[in-house]
Amino acid sequence: MCKNPDGKQIKVGILGATGTVGQRFVTLLAKHPWFTIHVLGASSRSAGKSYAQAVMWKQTTPIPSVVRDMIVHECYPEHFAECAIIFSGLDADAAGEIESAFRSADLAIFSNAKNYRRDPSVPLIVPLVNDSHLSIIPQQQALQNPPLKKGFIVTNANCSTTGYVIPLRALERAFGPIESCLVTTMQAISGAGYPGVPSLDIIDNVVPYIGGEEEKIEWETLKILGGIADGDDGMKTFDMHARHPLRVSASCNRVPVIDGHMMCVSVRFQQRPPPSPQQVREALVAYTPEAQSIGCPSVPVHAIFVHEEPDRPQPRLDRYYQDGAGVSVGRVRQCPVLDIKFVVLANNVSIGAATSSIINAELAVLKGVVKVE
Repeated sequence: MCKNPDGKQIKVGILGATGTVGQRFVTLLAKHPWFTIHVLGASSRSAGKSYAQAVMWKQTTPIPSVVRDMIVHECYPEHFAECAIIFSGLDADAAGEIESAFRSADLAIFSNAKNYRRDPSVPLIVPLVNDSHLSIIPQQQALQNPPLKKGFIVTNANCSTTGYVIPLRALERAFGPIESCLVTTMQAISGAGYPGVPSLDIIDNVVPYIGGEEEKIEWETLKILGGIADGDDGMKTFDMHARHPLRVSASCNRVPVIDGHMMCVSVRFQQRPPPSPQQVREALVAYTPEAQSIGCPSVPVHAIFVHEEPDRPQPRLDRYYQDGAGVSVGRVRQCPVLDIKFVVLANNVSIGAATSSIINAELAVLKGVVKVE
């Protein structure tokens, strides 16, 4: 069993524990080598009930025994005071106010919600890409009134953004800045939450619109792949890839697949001549993020698995490889309009959601950002 640096079990809480993302948090954390589920939070409708009574369980494995009889609490900070880490699977409608209250109570929040992704002091982290952005947390803490010692918010990205920025980071690391990127998504219905897209809208159909999704992908990519700059006022800012401007155009589609977002990506490099398809394949295979090298227990063996078969990846065949913690890439080839094009598959309910938050928390523990007592 992989131990955290202090060898202690770390108490964690889950907000929105009865929802789709919350259930995935429960499933993953119930078997985590470092983290122990200490408190479950949900709405007032669920409070006071056992977890088994409160939840409409939709996972493929049974409710873990460690939480089955645990009493669910309302999402108030006082119920979570003993937790070193809070994972939030709350819907955006509720997340903003609740997560802010938890941060003000000096609790560390790792959120799957969108509410604070655009906050200039909140890192938007894909753990296989930009964990260095954790360095802005001391500034976030200092800006609160009163300043905080342990509390902060870290968000993970939109599920589609997460999947394709991992290979983009690998390519920028190997070949320098990307100038432009076209991405077309084919997004699974689970990305809409439960009960999701009405059956009459999605069976025998593709819906070429997901509200707000294209704008999220285009904007989040710049924050994630960009760096942190020191402003003239001494404040750190996210540079939004400004040193080497990157243009992103996204088109998003909902398709009749349960889990697994697929993205067709074309990129143009600043480097001329651009890398060959074989050089790109080799760079993707070789990519090793810091989360792997420093020993996060939930990271996959392969951050990027590159398929050689002409018809892979496919959601049904590849979405659960490595428990959905990495991404699969295939069909790497020359693009006659830009430079290189390829296909990415990411499990939207794993690396695209709860798994990202959990690895973000592991990174924060290993880097000393989370204070474990």
